[in-house]
Formats: sequence, C-alpha cells, structure tokens
Amino acid sequence: MITRRQGLKLAAVLTLAGAAPFGRPAFAETKTIRIGWQKFGVLALAKQQGALEKRFADRGINIEWSEFTSGPPLLEALGAGSLDFGPTGDVPPLFAQAARGDLLYVGTYKPPAAFHGILVHKDSPIKTLADLKGAKLAYKRGSSAHNFAFKALAKAGLTPSDVQEVDLPPPDAAAAFKNGSIDAWSIWDPYFAIAEKDPDARLLTTSEGIVEAWGYFLGNGAFTAANPEVLSEILDELAKVGAAAQADIDGTTEALSKITGVPADVTRVTLTRAGSDLGKVATVSDEAVAYQQALADDFHAFGVLPRRLTISDIVWRPKAS
Repeated sequence: MITRRQGLKLAAVLTLAGAAPFGRPAFAETKTIRIGWQKFGVLALAKQQGALEKRFADRGINIEWSEFTSGPPLLEALGAGSLDFGPTGDVPPLFAQAARGDLLYVGTYKPPAAFHGILVHKDSPIKTLADLKGAKLAYKRGSSAHNFAFKALAKAGLTPSDVQEVDLPPPDAAAAFKNGSIDAWSIWDPYFAIAEKDPDARLLTTSEGIVEAWGYFLGNGAFTAANPEVLSEILDELAKVGAAAQADIDGTTEALSKITGVPADVTRVTLTRAGSDLGKVATVSDEAVAYQQALADDFHAFGVLPRRLTISDIVWRPKAS
C-alpha cells in the first residue's frame, strides 16, 4: 500500500519526468496560484508590484490573493486545500501539523530580531517581565506571539500558568488593549509598531535576545508535489523582490504603506528594526528545521501541542537542477 507521503513523492517525480524540452520547466495544469498574505514583508511587496503575476504571465498562470490577520487561519485554509502558498511565523505550522493538515515547509524568511513586542499601559504597575505574574496577557494562540510570550515569561522565571492567558487575534486584542480589558499584549509587526506609537502604551520588551527570528513559507502538500518548479520560481522571485526592496528603504516604505494602509512612519519603523533584511528568502535549511523541532518539543512539553511532531516529515526539499 502506498502511503500519502510516498504518493506525494511519486507525484513530484512524475511531474519532473515530464519536463519540457529546451530547458523550459514543466508545469502542472494549474492555471491559478492561490496565495495567502499578511500585512508585512516581502510577499506584501510582491503583491503590490505584481511581481508574481509578471513572472507567470507568459504561461497563463494567474495569482489569486487572500488576506489574513494571522498565521493560524491562513494555514488552516492552506492545509485544507483552499490555498496553495503563504507565509507564517514559527508557531502556526506546529498546530497545523498536529492537526494533520496537508502542508509542507517550502521556504524561510528572516524577520527583524525585534519583530515582536509586549506592550502594557503607560501607567501600568507592570515594570518588568516578572510583574506579569497574575496579569491578563493577550496573544493569538498558535501564533508567533504565543511563542514569544512563553519565552519572555520563562526569562522572568514564570510559566504560562502564572498569567491569565487571553486568546485574541490582533484586531480584537488592539481593541481590548485600548479599552483596558487586558493588562499586556504580545504582538508582532506591523500591529506592534502601530500600538507602540499610542501615547497610552508602554513597551515592556521586544523579542530581541528572547526569541530567534524565523519565518516560514508553506505550501499545500498536493500543490507542492504537483508543481515543484512553480514553488522554486515563487521563492526565487520573492528573493529578488526582497533584495531590491532592502536596497531602497524609502521606496519600500511608500509601497508597503500603500498596500497595507499602515502609515508610512510606522511602516518605516518595521523596516528599520535591527536585523531587518527582506532579501533573506531561501529554501528550508537544516538550521531552520532544528529550530522548529526544538520549538515543537517545547510546546509539547508545555502541554500545548497534543502530540509529538517530527518537523522533517513535512519539509520540502527541491531537487537540484
């Protein structure tokens, strides 16, 4: 009996075997690539520029975009086959794999070291991470902010049980923070930069020095197996877009602000945080897999993940050309 994993590998081999002559990559019959995106990073810029539309135009392949406020719902759609490709932070893929979604890690990007922040109210008695004990701390469960919150608490010698965890997506958490119904908020850019600008908010800490910054691109498993060359071309194009964007921060600020609706001054903050490099798009390295495996083990030990995961089981390795 052929397992699902073996079937995906076989499909990829058959696709490669059908390569067209004269060096033209072979493509499956897909005519639409369905991409999920969030309001940050190189994929948002590619959308604004129409870079992927131009890359695939001569093959009659269209790009269909769907916006998400966080990684968990994006990966739920991707794992269910409603999307083909999308970006996320480090934690959402763990929950998606635990739920046995049909998805694969296909690429990585590197957010700034201070991509996340924990905010409190300006007059809050919370002055240090240790002061979070007993506080209502909000973050989107299953997001990268979830990991950051756990690591920040651990730095202060606290555990998740020492705080009142509040599971809220960014828009709802922003409203809850504004009206004072939560004490602290763990969040990522650009929501972080927007909220940080509020004079009634105070930054408790950023993720720099607490969480290593890794972001991932994931592909639907069936789509990836049938279209390996398409995935390679998407990553190649995103790397080009990112390198050009990093070389022109002024232009990138204006472009990203236009597509996301985030004010230019706030957008510039997100683009100039320490370690920011939009051009760092690559296939999945052993280092990235090791990071994810350690994270999966931690979340299982905390009792957050229902089962142990082997990250390498769902990592796509493109064949050498």
